[in-house]
Amino acid sequence: MLALRTVTYCTENEGTPNHIAKTAERKPGSYPDSLATVCNLANLPGSDMDSLLAATDVGEVWGVGRRIGQQLNAAGVQTVLDLARLNPSMVRSRWSVMLERIVRELQGEPCISLEEAPGAKQQIACTRSFGHPVTELSALTEAVSEFASRAAQKLRRQSGLAGQLLVFAHTSPFRPGPRFSRSIVVPLRRPTADTRRLVQAAVMGITQMYQPGFQLSKAGVMLLDLMPDTVLQGELNLEPEEAQDKTRLMLAFDAINDRFGRGSIHIGSAGVQDVNRPWGMRQERLTPQYTTKWSDLPVARA
Repeated sequence: MLALRTVTYCTENEGTPNHIAKTAERKPGSYPDSLATVCNLANLPGSDMDSLLAATDVGEVWGVGRRIGQQLNAAGVQTVLDLARLNPSMVRSRWSVMLERIVRELQGEPCISLEEAPGAKQQIACTRSFGHPVTELSALTEAVSEFASRAAQKLRRQSGLAGQLLVFAHTSPFRPGPRFSRSIVVPLRRPTADTRRLVQAAVMGITQMYQPGFQLSKAGVMLLDLMPDTVLQGELNLEPEEAQDKTRLMLAFDAINDRFGRGSIHIGSAGVQDVNRPWGMRQERLTPQYTTKWSDLPVARA
């Protein structure tokens, strides 16, 4: 049962170990200290696993939203262990098939198989929380330029084109101060996977919605209205520059970054590729990059 439960969390509800690891570190005494930062459920005996599930609120399970969580609480289901002991057939008839699958997985029955060849994405997003609050448009422009570049690379990997681009930014809901949360959808004149066009659209959108006086904590870019690059509708009277095919240029762009490291070549509006950028993530616990970074190679002393 323990091994099956471990598979369960890896397939659908890995949010529970994440919650335990973070809470054990931030709130000492809430969980065993050994589970702080890294929570490896595979090393726990069954009795300890039940104790953890009994100490975790049912709302921490991925797939249990606020409304369903309130209904479960009203039915006497307060913890994850309570949820795991429900009858799956009853859960399906009273709530939904999705909640039934969650219960079955908590009971050790995998319900979602891993896809060896997942289908093309319907949306592509690149979003990040900033390591420090961002207040200047210049830093925000650098961030969304970088995000749009990464999203464009993902789009080209699935041989797709984007018809629209959404850019957003917001302040932290946990920090005091004025609140800001806006998003803008920028329609593209023609579907494209060109990094330059997508970055231009992202910068246009963020510039239009930016307002000074806010400490922004997160921003992101989403590519919408995706389609295969084989079904592009042609049109007449294209401008000379627009008519040129930039596929080879973008392939060279990706090849250089794949060979020499991400950011080796990038759009100018993304700024200097510096680890101390104000909008960069903190990453204090970033795993050493033993195979791709000379400074992270371990040193053996004889």
